[in-house]
Amino acid sequence: MSKTRIIALFNQSGGVAKTTLTQNLGYHLALKKRRVLLVDLDPQASLTTFMGLEPDELDQTIQLAIVDNQPLPIHPELIHGMALVPADINLAASEMQLAGAIAREYRLKNALATVQDKYDFILIDCPPSLGLLSIISLTAATHILVPIQCQFKSFKGTELLLSTVAQVRSHTNPDLQIAGFVPTMFDSRTAQESRTVKAVQEQLSDIGTVYPPIPKTIAFADASERRVPLTLFEKNHPAVSVLKKIANSLDKLEVLP
Repeated sequence: MSKTRIIALFNQSGGVAKTTLTQNLGYHLALKKRRVLLVDLDPQASLTTFMGLEPDELDQTIQLAIVDNQPLPIHPELIHGMALVPADINLAASEMQLAGAIAREYRLKNALATVQDKYDFILIDCPPSLGLLSIISLTAATHILVPIQCQFKSFKGTELLLSTVAQVRSHTNPDLQIAGFVPTMFDSRTAQESRTVKAVQEQLSDIGTVYPPIPKTIAFADASERRVPLTLFEKNHPAVSVLKKIANSLDKLEVLP
């Protein structure tokens, strides 16, 4: 049984900082000398861009593995100490291409199985939808980490998300564990956002760990523009210590036997 922690960062809502968390948590795990592979499974390819690659210029992306059953196209060079499987806009057609495919839900799981023993962590940046790409991510994962924007609408959406997790457990991945929930883009000056964080803590802590909230800051966007993790852009930023705490907690996760 592989001990690789495969963590899908998933929320069907967009703009909740999935990609930012994937890159930054991966980086802090890499700083702990963990072998980290990032997988971009979002057709927007934001993770690929954040890591300094140009999606339009790539010949090999994740689509080759999940649609054509080719070897996982891991970028040949480490980026900030992390390996990367990039994506591009062609991934958007994958759900249609896989519509009639045999065992389509297991395409990513099978692709990762050939390389996962080389890594301690594989972090999957899921698309903001409940479509097939998200299902194959959750099917491949050992854990799910849920970013929740600190707003009421995003919090209410977790009911549908948890229903999807239950369905995946019932049909394709009974061992899927919830690594926890990360409140994101938190502005402590806003009463509604403070109430939302409190509600997340009160209502979801019995389901999974509720991590400290990630503060709202333009520094993440600035770091992404520079194509670097936050700590390489502003090492003393308050959000860096929160990211470290979450990475330390993820490092203690175990895979079910």
